[in-house]
Amino acid sequence: MRRDVEFKSKGDTIRGTLITPDKGRGPYPTVMMAGGWCYVKEIVMPHYAEFIVKSGIAVLLFDYRRFGASEGEPRQHIDPWDQIEDYKNAITFAEAQPEVDKDRIGVWGISYSGGHVIVIGATDPRVKAVVSNIPVVEGYTNMRRVQGELRFQQLVKNITEDRRKRFANPKDRAYIPMSTPDNKEISTWPFPDVYEIFAKIKKAEAPRHEHFSTLESVELLMNYNIYPFCERIYNTPTLMIVAENDEKTLWDLEIKAYNTIAAANKKLIVLPHVSHMSLYSQKSHLQVAGEAAGEWFARHLVAAPELAATHA
Repeated sequence: MRRDVEFKSKGDTIRGTLITPDKGRGPYPTVMMAGGWCYVKEIVMPHYAEFIVKSGIAVLLFDYRRFGASEGEPRQHIDPWDQIEDYKNAITFAEAQPEVDKDRIGVWGISYSGGHVIVIGATDPRVKAVVSNIPVVEGYTNMRRVQGELRFQQLVKNITEDRRKRFANPKDRAYIPMSTPDNKEISTWPFPDVYEIFAKIKKAEAPRHEHFSTLESVELLMNYNIYPFCERIYNTPTLMIVAENDEKTLWDLEIKAYNTIAAANKKLIVLPHVSHMSLYSQKSHLQVAGEAAGEWFARHLVAAPELAATHA
């Protein structure tokens, strides 16, 4: 069962879809799902949601403010802390829905939102399980490594000039491609396969996808760091899925962040022969990560609470 929903986040309307299992009876444990450096409802996240719903768990998919079907200006502006706030407001909305068991809430994220869900797991006590896929961990180091020395210096100059222009006129802001086909122009994620795969996704299933963001979004990315929050996850079951040799969101930093998580009930899965972008584009790779997420949420949002209730 699916129904379109909407709720407010800091005054803007967020739009999403609440999906409940075909079997069983509610209220269901429920997982919040949102995208990375893009919106969610029509891209790959619905495919991941299928594996979670098959585990007897409801899913709330939503587009962040300023993206996709949701409201908010300026469009294509990515503020990670606003996105984290959108997740938390999604939880608050979900708690009030008759289909949702408010005591069994999980969060799922991929790429940028893979880092967000670590922050949420550390700061929102309503969250009872976390799945983080190929997360962005520390934006400054990420940008330095993917851009290279000369491009990084130019990127910083561009960001500084954009700040001066916005100070003089807040509406005079610069934009930057997410990626480009030939990598000749400075972009946020300078990998031609990012451009190629998202172009195919836009054509096939995500017509609202726009392959750019505000330049200020990159400045905010470079101030993003989830390490302090990893240390604050004490007892929330956390699964991290990493693609071996992922040099887009830096698999060595992801594993370092995983090792910083204080909780004992955590699990790391390193997927061989899988890339960052194949977890968006190749169904066989997506299936492995999706089934792992479904199993994790089933164990910690379905089986564990039921066992605890039986013992009680």
